[in-house]
Amino acid sequence: MNIEQIYTGCLAQGAYYIESEGEAAIIDPLRESTPYIKKAEKEGAKIKYVFETHFHADFVSGHVDLAEKSGATIVYGPNANPSYEFHKAYDGEEFALGKIKIKALHTPGHTLESTTYLLIDEKGEEHAIFSGDTLFIGDVGRPDLAQKGDLTQDDLAGMLYGSLRNKIMTLPDSVIVYPAHGAGSACGKNMSKETHDLLGNQKKTNYALRADMTKEEFVKEVTDGLLPPPQYFAQNVAMNKAGAIGLDKVLEKGNVPLDVETFEAMANHEGALVLDTRHQRDFIKGHIPNSIFIGIDGNFAPWVGALIPDLQQPIIFLADKGREEEVVTRLSRVGYDNTLGYLQGGMEAWSSAGKDIQDMESINAAEFADRYQKGNIHVMDVRKPGEYEAEHVEDAESIPLDFISEQMDRVDPDKTYHIHCAGGYRSVIAASILKSRGFHKLVDVAGGYKDIKETEIPTTNFVCPTTQK
Repeated sequence: MNIEQIYTGCLAQGAYYIESEGEAAIIDPLRESTPYIKKAEKEGAKIKYVFETHFHADFVSGHVDLAEKSGATIVYGPNANPSYEFHKAYDGEEFALGKIKIKALHTPGHTLESTTYLLIDEKGEEHAIFSGDTLFIGDVGRPDLAQKGDLTQDDLAGMLYGSLRNKIMTLPDSVIVYPAHGAGSACGKNMSKETHDLLGNQKKTNYALRADMTKEEFVKEVTDGLLPPPQYFAQNVAMNKAGAIGLDKVLEKGNVPLDVETFEAMANHEGALVLDTRHQRDFIKGHIPNSIFIGIDGNFAPWVGALIPDLQQPIIFLADKGREEEVVTRLSRVGYDNTLGYLQGGMEAWSSAGKDIQDMESINAAEFADRYQKGNIHVMDVRKPGEYEAEHVEDAESIPLDFISEQMDRVDPDKTYHIHCAGGYRSVIAASILKSRGFHKLVDVAGGYKDIKETEIPTTNFVCPTTQK
């Protein structure tokens, strides 16, 4: 028996490869099919099943393409009704895979079709669960994504309570928990950085699995402090229900070099958004006017999903040489399939063609502190609300990057804003968006709050996030 977790850091997502006696199963695959197929070929195995724990909201699964290429059967749990051929497992149904079995446990709550897959090893012992978004390490799935009609998030939270108590917590403490996500995912509130754990340890440390917890307490704690889900979640669910096209076709359209004139024409006359995926330092030094910065080396795909509302938005992009295919692939993982190409030669080609270039003022924390002490300075904190509430620069205005488009009316074009985040990535994203909307009195604070704390700038007293209400 072989179990391999295939973890993708930028999405904080875990897919799984399971193999026994030459038969393999993939659980919650990403958009690209090739890595799973090559893995099976290398192991001399045939992919028999593609198990989906639920209709994912935070990424587009490649299950349909993978099933077509491998001949595998797609399996969902009860209540799932996608528009393609699949096997609907009943609660308790077992699937043979070599000398092991995988048992479907219907665990609604995160969504109505949410299903946990229990692996029973060669000895017939309950070995591991692949819990999807039902149970994370240190947290549980948010219950507000599948509200329909009269079904509220409290109703779903109640279902989740029952699923955890009756289907998962009854399993042996020795069972390994393999979730679909870790820290950084918006599918939960406070997930651990660990990507797997023993169920027994989770029973001791996970707030939502307290043995003496009532249903009412569970519902209150699980729903308390939930931020609105990113706008792309509902669109990704729809794509996963309909079945997305294969990555091959997306790359064929999007991984295309464009000369300067074609690139400029697409931006100016065809409504294409110019996305700059280089490092923030490079963007600050010089960028194409009205381009949006979202660096490939940060939480790229989730920020694209949160900030670009239309999945059909035509996108053209700048990337470091050799990373063009990576950009198209990572855009497709969250449903942005209308990428039309990249600027061949990058900013060097743009500059050589005599095109306009803009830069951005950026200062370090020491210079920021000097300006702050002189007074009459406007500070914009673009971190998440919880980060701001925990600790922030005195008199700083909170405009979270997640909701910057909805709060644009709070920005005064006549004021000069010194913008910071935690480390310097999100502040440049925010500044690029503001610049594209006509705000130009902007100063980025490089190093963010991490460096600001090392100065004499006055900050509020720290409040532990776990005590915030």
